[in-house]
Amino acid sequence: MARTDAGSLLDTIVANAAPAPQEPPLMFELEMATPAARRTKMYAEAGDAGARVDAQYKANRDRYAELGARLRKLAPRFVITCARGSSDHAAVYAKYLIETRARRAVSSTGPSISSLYKTALDASGALCIAISQSGKSPDLLASVEAMKRAGALVIAFVNAEGSPLESLADETVPLCAGPEKSVAATKSYLASLAGVARLTAEWTQDKTLSLALDALPAQLEAAWGLDWSEAALALEKAQSCFVLGRGIGYGAAREAALKLKETCSLHAEAYSAAEVLHGPAALVRAGFPVIALSQADATRASMQDALETLSGYGARVFSAGANGSGMTALPTVAADPAVEPMLMVQSFYRMANMLSVLRGYDPDHPPHLSKVTETV
Repeated sequence: MARTDAGSLLDTIVANAAPAPQEPPLMFELEMATPAARRTKMYAEAGDAGARVDAQYKANRDRYAELGARLRKLAPRFVITCARGSSDHAAVYAKYLIETRARRAVSSTGPSISSLYKTALDASGALCIAISQSGKSPDLLASVEAMKRAGALVIAFVNAEGSPLESLADETVPLCAGPEKSVAATKSYLASLAGVARLTAEWTQDKTLSLALDALPAQLEAAWGLDWSEAALALEKAQSCFVLGRGIGYGAAREAALKLKETCSLHAEAYSAAEVLHGPAALVRAGFPVIALSQADATRASMQDALETLSGYGARVFSAGANGSGMTALPTVAADPAVEPMLMVQSFYRMANMLSVLRGYDPDHPPHLSKVTETV
């Protein structure tokens, strides 16, 4: 029997974009010289992301199809997201993906609007997407409850089974990331992005995106094997840095900056490449480190222009995706632009884990933080 076109295309994606993982030479040497780096929970959990995404897709195949059909019937007027921390960075990804693929305006609601200001919003005919690892934060739960009362359909992406969020939502998609014991969320963040992307693909019946997501678990394995050790060594003694993204990759930049703060006690600020030259660039001095995450879409040219400008100011630029004069290229796995930010974050996580240990920290136990932050 002849292969289907879809099957042939998927084989091509996997063959070209997800080679068998190999140990990155310098990173491997660093990890062998610093054995504690491979003993962290962050290392084990982040490295398991590909398998967890695969488990999520297999467990929820019918659920995603049903939700896609329900959203096509509902035709929501707009989308509201509810999330905190890393989950809110996943919501930023959702904003750009849904706005570009489903053509619906997406906005994040401030949890305090419901939990503190007690303001009732009009969300009739809207879709509310709630994202949470624990499903327990009081302000998130208050927002979701308010969205339901206001007339929104609530779909929750949640990792913890039996959580209060699961009970509140109209529909729940389990992230299937499994227990995450490191305070720094890694596999649950990537599982959130993977879930949002799959929901969007089913909603819009985007076959190209669906095929790209079929290849995602293998590509995450390949991305884990890429060598970003040059960035780790450059940041070992740094005091501050920028992390840049744009468009669908901006949420990934925000996630990376948060992880540098959390796990490495490194002051890192995330900016859109469209904004960094409007003020923040004044901080750049010779050797100032910049990490850039640039997917191959309409934002690439502007990202490259901004990076070349910063390099001209003396910044030491480490770039995943965009390349140009004065930049150090970070290896990437080529994929659909909607998928590339996930793969870059996966490579970044391994680097951040190594950097944390190099700087003398324990990435699993950041100071002043706990796994569940119960904000009111």
